[in-house]
Amino acid sequence: MTALLITVDTELSSSLHQRGMGLDDNVDRSIWARAQGGAFGIGWQMDLLDRHGLKGVFFLDPLPALVHGADFLKPVVGEIVGRGHEVQMHIHTEWLAPAPASPVGGRRGRNIGDFTLDDQVTLLGLAKSLLENAGAPVITAFRAGNFGANDDTLRALSQLGVRWDSSVNPAYLGRECTISADPARIGAFRHHGTIELPVSGIADRPGGFRPAQICAMSAAEMRAGLRHAAQEGHDAFVVVTHSFEMLSRDRRRPNRAVMARFEALCREAARLPSIHGAGFNDLPVDLADRPLRNLTRAAPSQLRTTSRIAQQAWATWRYEHRLVPA
Repeated sequence: MTALLITVDTELSSSLHQRGMGLDDNVDRSIWARAQGGAFGIGWQMDLLDRHGLKGVFFLDPLPALVHGADFLKPVVGEIVGRGHEVQMHIHTEWLAPAPASPVGGRRGRNIGDFTLDDQVTLLGLAKSLLENAGAPVITAFRAGNFGANDDTLRALSQLGVRWDSSVNPAYLGRECTISADPARIGAFRHHGTIELPVSGIADRPGGFRPAQICAMSAAEMRAGLRHAAQEGHDAFVVVTHSFEMLSRDRRRPNRAVMARFEALCREAARLPSIHGAGFNDLPVDLADRPLRNLTRAAPSQLRTTSRIAQQAWATWRYEHRLVPA
């Protein structure tokens, strides 16, 4: 069986904060994704997951508590945990800039990997405590904001007893992500005392990689990637989305095209008998110790790629001309 981890990076927008948006509006826009016609954030996502018997992993960023206080975390954590989904840890260190008091002596960086090992232990330990104090079960997994982790991030997680990391996205390796990992590696592996479970994807061209992110893949590409993983017997298939990803770029209207992709993923997962929804706490601890196998990603398809490019161009044109709420 292949474990499907549908992971949702759940976060406030530091850029909206910088433009003067208050906490309540930022939570509404970025986490609950309230817009014209309803709310399309984590509540809508959990409704869809529940309907198809799947589980979500919500990587929640608690660092805005340095600016706004920690109370905003409790209803978010309570809703996720109360519905049987998983809360794990996320960090966007951009929130250190507007924080009135710094836990790391005023040092700043866009990514967690910009900090020393000691500072990373401090920041990650603080984030872990904030989430657990807000009602989350013991944190066991992490993903860096912007995928911006390095090897010291894994060392820091190991010191804090956080078993899993999912910051390796081959599309970001050597850029924001500087973890020393093989971009061709599929499946979990041990690294610096932590188990790394990379973001999954497909080969969209020879030697290329397209991550399994809802806004980056067409429904056909996602189906192909998921079916291929199931057929080859991959241990896990890791999908990425965001709490606000079902909205238009200005976060004012639902993006029906992206919503349809999420729904298509859930339908496909529910109908494949060799796929089961899971969180990190459902994965066997020996996942990274199993014998290496010659696994592959779904092969390139010119038809799928051309179709996605055409769909994206059409959606952009409609958005720019305001023909439909996209």
